[in-house]
Amino acid sequence: MNTKTRMWIAALRLRTLPLSWAGIVAGTAMAVREGNWRPGVFALSLLTASLYQILSNLANDYGDGVKGTDNHRKGPLRAVQSGIISPDEMKRAIVLTVILSVMSTLALLVTAFGRIDTTFIAYFLLGLAAVWAAIKYTVGRTAYGYAGLGDLFVLIFFGCVAVCGSYYLYTGKWNPPVIYPALAIGLMSVAVLNLNNMRDRETDLHSGKITLAVKLGHNNAFAYHRALLLISFLLLLYLAIRQPGYKTGFIAPLPALYLWWQSYGLQRKNQGQYYNMMLKRTSLLTLLTAVLLWPV
Repeated sequence: MNTKTRMWIAALRLRTLPLSWAGIVAGTAMAVREGNWRPGVFALSLLTASLYQILSNLANDYGDGVKGTDNHRKGPLRAVQSGIISPDEMKRAIVLTVILSVMSTLALLVTAFGRIDTTFIAYFLLGLAAVWAAIKYTVGRTAYGYAGLGDLFVLIFFGCVAVCGSYYLYTGKWNPPVIYPALAIGLMSVAVLNLNNMRDRETDLHSGKITLAVKLGHNNAFAYHRALLLISFLLLLYLAIRQPGYKTGFIAPLPALYLWWQSYGLQRKNQGQYYNMMLKRTSLLTLLTAVLLWPV
């Protein structure tokens, strides 16, 4: 495998996919608990979420790369930043991923609904919004990630849209308790973004990327991080109390509590390698939380 191929694979950031799956798994779990299970919908939901995540990764690589934000970052070397992949090549990859994302979205909606109606159109527009959000995080002069709005968009798309949206694909209805895992998974996903932003806080500030971690400063960013995890824990605990009858109910909140405890050690060490380790751990434990919502 040559250097360029390895860089393309690295640019996809496949290790981020578990986080994109968490909301789908959680929404499916809530539907399965009510006796709704459609393997075709599940597989296409995971595929679509994966493509949205890869699109976000490529667009982020391009947006931060052309703006110079990735210079001197503490995380892994990015494709455009390295010079191995040109901005034009990355733009073509983004366009291809947009096309694949739209095709996957259409296949999912045809499988879920079987006909074109107002719900089909609403979901398709929501899919286009997800594509827009994936690109506009760092691309363009009005990139919302540079204005401290990334956390809000992650909460909406990784939490509310992924969990509630996937639940509706199975059931065709709205169930209020679904909002608890939706917010919990969303907040844990925000915690992943916040870890990334805390790691890159100094370089982001220097390059004009004003994330929420930049606005809050070191200590307040950690306080915010712990609040995200604690609220996630409480939401899942409340769900377990309110919706009894499945054995893993009171285990599901524990990953958030563990990550909350781990944040104190990370704050003391405050080194890039530990942030990278916690990023992987938080992503995987967010997915584990979603898996633990399944009935046993």
